[in-house]
Amino acid sequence: MNVRPSAVGTHRAGLSGAAAVPARRVASGTTGRTWLRRSVTGLPIAVVVLLASSMTGLLPVQVMRVGSDSMSPTIATGDLVLLDRGGGVERMDIVAVEHPDTGVLLVKRAVGVGGDRVSIEDGVLVVNGAGVCEPAIDPVRLDGVWFGPVTVPSGAIFVLGDDRASSIDSRAFGTVSAGAVRGLVEGRLWPAPGALPEDRC
Repeated sequence: MNVRPSAVGTHRAGLSGAAAVPARRVASGTTGRTWLRRSVTGLPIAVVVLLASSMTGLLPVQVMRVGSDSMSPTIATGDLVLLDRGGGVERMDIVAVEHPDTGVLLVKRAVGVGGDRVSIEDGVLVVNGAGVCEPAIDPVRLDGVWFGPVTVPSGAIFVLGDDRASSIDSRAFGTVSAGAVRGLVEGRLWPAPGALPEDRC
């Protein structure tokens, strides 16, 4: 899943096109007080402040806009997600990671870490010999899909999209260095703010 960065895991795997509009002061009528208009391009002012802070590097977080549906239904095209730029990656975290060949920023699920043996057997993700129950994955679309097994090197991760039938991920470009991880996706800011769905059955 390609994402466009702006300058702004259990879960702990850029806002572009949303320019800030100058805030206007509006009269409050008989009181004579004025109030700062509380929306900018339709976004809550808290999101705008967070975006501006992350662009300046003041916060250890980054707001990003997702550019494809390869993590559907967990994350959709156009969603704004919040990245935590600190901490290590654990199995089943959703991460923003650089494509190892192009450097394009992708959002994927880290299904394997260093030393793990990963495969897909008739559509079922298998890690270290055990099937992984994934509530976000549609098994009908994965019927008959096989891959691997592969062993994840130390210091690397194996990433997959939740829309496994169409995602371009480690099955195509191999494992990714843990150093290429730009952050952990902590939750969604827009259009439905809150935590992402649980990754386990």
